[in-house]
Amino acid sequence: MMKTNLFIKLKNIRGFSLVELMIVVSILSILAAFAVPSYLEQSKRARRADAQSALMGLAQAMERHFTENSTYVSAVDAGAPASTVFPSQAPLDGGAKYYNLEIPAVTATTYRLRAAPISGKSQDGDGFIELLSTGVKQWDRDDGGSVADTEKCWETSC
Repeated sequence: MMKTNLFIKLKNIRGFSLVELMIVVSILSILAAFAVPSYLEQSKRARRADAQSALMGLAQAMERHFTENSTYVSAVDAGAPASTVFPSQAPLDGGAKYYNLEIPAVTATTYRLRAAPISGKSQDGDGFIELLSTGVKQWDRDDGGSVADTEKCWETSC
């Protein structure tokens, strides 16, 4: 008797129809179409913020170097921070590196620091970020190779 009741109960259980399954798949596809680009943009913004933080740390290291040596020039090694001054890639903490930290212009009393996206990585095409010794922050937002008057800040809405 027990076996027949169980058999009858199992016989009455239905699965999903193909139409129901297709509806669920299409809803998940629509959600993914909105979620994935948003996630990728937020990841790009987070990596850019890491590079900005690294530039601020490099500026502090440059100021310490100037205090000890009365010049910024000796803090540079072939266009990058000297290894004794600061790391040459960002983010600073482990993992994959997305930016090269550079010092494209330096004199005894001024400097220009740059975080340039590493070619072939996900930040490629995002434009370089700069910090000047005067405190000016610049971002080549359109990746045109130079900084326009509208790009004199690190925010997306200047």
